Amino acid sequence: MTAKNRPSAVALGFFDGLHLGHIEVIKRALLKDGLCSVVFTFNDKTSLPKFSGKKGHCIITHEQKTEIFGGLGVERVYAPDFSDVKDYTAREFVERILRDELNASFVVCGYDFRFGKGGEGNPETLKQLCSEYGMECEVVPAVEVDGVTVSSTAIREMITKGDIETANRFLGYELSYKLPVTQGSKIGRTIGFPTINQKIPDYMVKPKNGVYKSWTIVDGRTYRSITNIGVKPTVDYKGGAVMETHITGYDGNLYGQTVRVALREFIRDEKKFAGLEELKQQIEADKAKS
Repeated sequence: MTAKNRPSAVALGFFDGLHLGHIEVIKRALLKDGLCSVVFTFNDKTSLPKFSGKKGHCIITHEQKTEIFGGLGVERVYAPDFSDVKDYTAREFVERILRDELNASFVVCGYDFRFGKGGEGNPETLKQLCSEYGMECEVVPAVEVDGVTVSSTAIREMITKGDIETANRFLGYELSYKLPVTQGSKIGRTIGFPTINQKIPDYMVKPKNGVYKSWTIVDGRTYRSITNIGVKPTVDYKGGAVMETHITGYDGNLYGQTVRVALREFIRDEKKFAGLEELKQQIEADKAKS
């Protein structure tokens, strides 16, 4: 019997950021022996803006979510476009998605889950409908860290304020960006600090401008690095906000490749220096902290 046809345990959510609270929901589905573990989510970068009315707020990409799902042991990910299901009533969602598409025997969601047209359904609605259709349903309460509820909203605020260390604790892993390396001005090479340039997509939350301790993963190897996010004011850069990373111990050509950079800790605000020599001295100081 294929994964699609087997009775399943389904974890429900958009799972933006896949934080500790989301992981707890997914773990409940994974614990159901004999059932195919399934995650229901949405698959495209426009889903969150459509879902919440906000732009520039995705914490991680769908590709990153899928990687984490696989690492947890999820057997199937069912991820339609939000636009394909947004007009389903709560009952239609349970009938068409949970019963007909996923053959659900067990369904689990977070305490704040909403579903159905206009968000009409809540966890209590889900419990009632699942009972009607012979499905077991569990609602996972809020997960807290240091007395604070873990939520995507809180994590976005931490990221935009540069509090990456706390954001990473709430996520349960280090926030990373897996992005193509683009051509830069190559000024870093002239002062002994070659960098890679990457553009954070508009649909993703952008960290506070400044310099961060980071890791950069190249060909499966992890390097210490420092990452500047901002507009490079010292060199009068005209290309808008960019993520620029100096990788310690690596000097290969990564143009055109897709590289993952994970942010670890905020070091300092971005600033304009008097010239390249002063910039070089500051980079040396930043590198010593990495």
